[in-house]
Amino acid sequence: MITRRTFNRLAASAAIASTAKSYSQIVGANDRVNFAVIGLNSRAYAHLSSLKANKSKARLACVCDVESNILAKYASAAQREMGEAPMAERDFRKVLAMREIDAITIATPDHWHAPMAIMGVQAGKHVYVEKPCSHNPQEGALLVAVQRKYGKLVQMGSQQRSSPPTIEIVEKIHNGLIGRAYFGKAWYSNMRKSIGVGKHVPAPATLDWDLFQGPAPREDYRDNVQPYNWHWFKTWGTGESLNNGTHEVDICRWALGVAYPKAVTASAGRYHFKDDWQFYDTMVTSFTYEDAMLSWEGKCCNNMKYYGRDRGSCIMGTNGTVVIDRDGYEIYDLKGNKTSEFKLPHTTSSSDLVGSDSMTDLHFANLIAAIRTGEKLRQPIEQGNVSVTLMQLSNIAWEVGRELHIDTTDGKILDDPEAMKHFGRRYEPGWEPHL
Repeated sequence: MITRRTFNRLAASAAIASTAKSYSQIVGANDRVNFAVIGLNSRAYAHLSSLKANKSKARLACVCDVESNILAKYASAAQREMGEAPMAERDFRKVLAMREIDAITIATPDHWHAPMAIMGVQAGKHVYVEKPCSHNPQEGALLVAVQRKYGKLVQMGSQQRSSPPTIEIVEKIHNGLIGRAYFGKAWYSNMRKSIGVGKHVPAPATLDWDLFQGPAPREDYRDNVQPYNWHWFKTWGTGESLNNGTHEVDICRWALGVAYPKAVTASAGRYHFKDDWQFYDTMVTSFTYEDAMLSWEGKCCNNMKYYGRDRGSCIMGTNGTVVIDRDGYEIYDLKGNKTSEFKLPHTTSSSDLVGSDSMTDLHFANLIAAIRTGEKLRQPIEQGNVSVTLMQLSNIAWEVGRELHIDTTDGKILDDPEAMKHFGRRYEPGWEPHL
């Protein structure tokens, strides 16, 4: 097994082995950005769709996954969609060592997001990393520091930041559309099924279970984890608050113009099913600011909608209210009467685990333009990490069962050593991310 400590040696030797063909495929030679997609289940197909939508400026050069059958399926789809066969690799460290790769996209389990993004930046790659950008606040802050040190671009995949209707309505809110905005309510609902009680069994021959775990402390394989249910185990996942809450809370924070709160409270529990699910299926969390507040409500297993929506953000101000979702927005006066609306000609659903859409296409286009021409990123990691940290703080408040008081300059928890123990994590020896 190649550990984190041997990565630089691998990268150096691979660079020496680069061919003339490799040099012809880097940015500046044919003016297309060479991408590698890492982590090929569900959301990765949206990455493929968006690379196809930006095909004139981007090329899918390599695909990577620790599970061979998932890798083969995706490689076939990539060849069909892009018109050429990408390289297929099971070990992402070999991908980072390829000189011809300009940028990587990360759609792996959450525990890999920050460590892999950090290694990617350190290997000279630009990065598109799905939310949440980290498994815990400490490594999120480290990713921000690494990006600043090495200067490569890191875009977090909160794609609604690139939605034209959302950009338009947030700008109007900032310009006084509803007076002074002071409250943001975000929500998400779904009808997820029970994951049951898993059995400890040998990992499938198709899966490199050791590399799947990577920076996480080692556990025996169980049969109800892969390829999706890792979301609900604390070793690899971050719960629904980070899986989906990050999106709408980010919109609320953007509309309100706030960053880290003064205080965080959370109430949550696993109520709907009794199974191996380690997080909550229902959560209500609140973020308190000096002159504003923000809340998130998540319901994994009951799809009762608010404002007729599975998910959305409601921004309230002194002169009215705006309801925003991925399909448009509605404007209300103080009495709750709708005065205006904008709707896209399609609808989205919380049950869609891929999420291929025009927002993601535009978010990819923004990163590609930033690499090629210096366009400003819509969701640079320094900005995206604030929203992720908020949701991680809500998880910590739930874990310790009390209100957290927060340093508004960096998101750290004040005067609570027990809660701060949850700010980072224990890593498998040899896999610790570093600056």
